[in-house]
Amino acid sequence: MTHPTDTPIDTWHIGDTFLRSRFLLGTAGYPSPESLRQAIQASGSEVLTLGLKRTLGVPGAGDNGFVQIIRDAARDHGAHLLPNTAGCRSAHEAVTLAHMARELLNTNWIKLEVVGDEQTLQPDPFELVQAATQLVRSGFEVLPYCTDDLVTARRLLDAGCKVLMPWGAPIGSGMGLMNPWALRTLRARLPGVTLIVDAGLGAPSHAAAAMELGMDAVLLNSAVSQSGAPVRMARAFKLAIEGGREGHLAGLMACSDVAVATTPVSGQPFLLD
Repeated sequence: MTHPTDTPIDTWHIGDTFLRSRFLLGTAGYPSPESLRQAIQASGSEVLTLGLKRTLGVPGAGDNGFVQIIRDAARDHGAHLLPNTAGCRSAHEAVTLAHMARELLNTNWIKLEVVGDEQTLQPDPFELVQAATQLVRSGFEVLPYCTDDLVTARRLLDAGCKVLMPWGAPIGSGMGLMNPWALRTLRARLPGVTLIVDAGLGAPSHAAAAMELGMDAVLLNSAVSQSGAPVRMARAFKLAIEGGREGHLAGLMACSDVAVATTPVSGQPFLLD
């Protein structure tokens, strides 16, 4: 029997897979395979992303390298692999790589990235929607990396995507949430859609803020792998994401432009002895 004060298990899902952890962890750029293994464990993540173009190009990424660490961690911790099309510049290239990923990793999940600008690494909305449409028709569970633009988000939903991954800031910038208003708008206008903030987060406080806005999860890589202590930082993000989610569920207090006394008085005079 559940006690009245017990908190129900807070789950979410990608396709038919239910998840508890709301922390999706990238696996690129770690100082060593061992630091990656320990960071995965500390994060508690149930979804690990990897880019075929980049991961398979890392020296030593063989049976004893990064790829094997990722596979072992997925097996040992019950995590799911989420291959991505990082580095693709066209819909054709992204679709081709997605099919390769499905064959190599035996998953129909794909984090779809189609970049349109070399400096900002901003997604190309036209190529992105085109690729998403083709992949959904081919039976993929497509998680598109997109900007925080509402119209683009709707086009991706029309293409059949069930999950959207709007950026917080440009990839690897560490700037945090550049436009909280846009993310808040996405959450308000797309209430039934799973939203995962992806890219640009640099500090645990950024992840907490995203979760407080009502985002369903957070995906990040560089903020952990490029930190001074990746394992400790992975744990810090885990706690921040959990705290931000709890804050959202509890309901944040309303903001005010003026002070509001926490202990209002009745207006009657009183004396102190």
